[in-house]
Amino acid sequence: MSIKRHIPNAITCCNLFSGCVACVMAFKGAFDLAMLFIVVGATFDFFDGMVARLLHVSSPLGVQMDSLADDVTFGLAPATIVFCYMNGMIYPQYLGVFSEVLPYAAFLIAVFSACRLAKFNVDKRQTNTFIGLPTPANALFWSSLVTGAGDWISGMSAGWLLMLGLILLFSFFLVSEIPMFSLKFKNLSWESNRIRYIFLLVSLPMFALGYLAPVAIIAWYLILSIILFVRSSRG
Repeated sequence: MSIKRHIPNAITCCNLFSGCVACVMAFKGAFDLAMLFIVVGATFDFFDGMVARLLHVSSPLGVQMDSLADDVTFGLAPATIVFCYMNGMIYPQYLGVFSEVLPYAAFLIAVFSACRLAKFNVDKRQTNTFIGLPTPANALFWSSLVTGAGDWISGMSAGWLLMLGLILLFSFFLVSEIPMFSLKFKNLSWESNRIRYIFLLVSLPMFALGYLAPVAIIAWYLILSIILFVRSSRG
């Protein structure tokens, strides 16, 4: 029993380790490797809770460790990627000294990810659905955007403005009250999982986009969630 109860926490530590390596890769400018380690961390994050439930060893300590690891892998790591990327951008002269501090806006990703994780821990509504954008999805969006479209954005005259706007928009999505569906299947019936099946079917061709696939898939996830939210709000 004593060994069994440490297995989920060990997996969580692997998630944390992956997030730390992702940060190092970002500082080195190896954004593709940083994205890879975020994906590795997300894989560990998927299995730690599952293993804890299978072994019947869930604990309050595990919950706290999971959140701390997640804010590194899905908060600090993508924020570091965006910071390093924006720090290397060429800014127009009229921004003056503002161009030196603008890259630090990237760390709003880490701040709002922490708020999102804390909210998740205390919000009893988030059992079958999410309230706000999940942090792993946000991290994959940013790492995919920089890796797959970094050169294109840098070539835009207002690329810095696009990045700043997206930082503010996705920080809002993280802590918003917009319900977002989960991909957990309780059964395989069409009626119970219609939205999930539609999401997955439309997402499949997007994998042809390579590094940009997560950007397209998460954008589709947000659009579908917002449509469902608006429809439910109108009754």
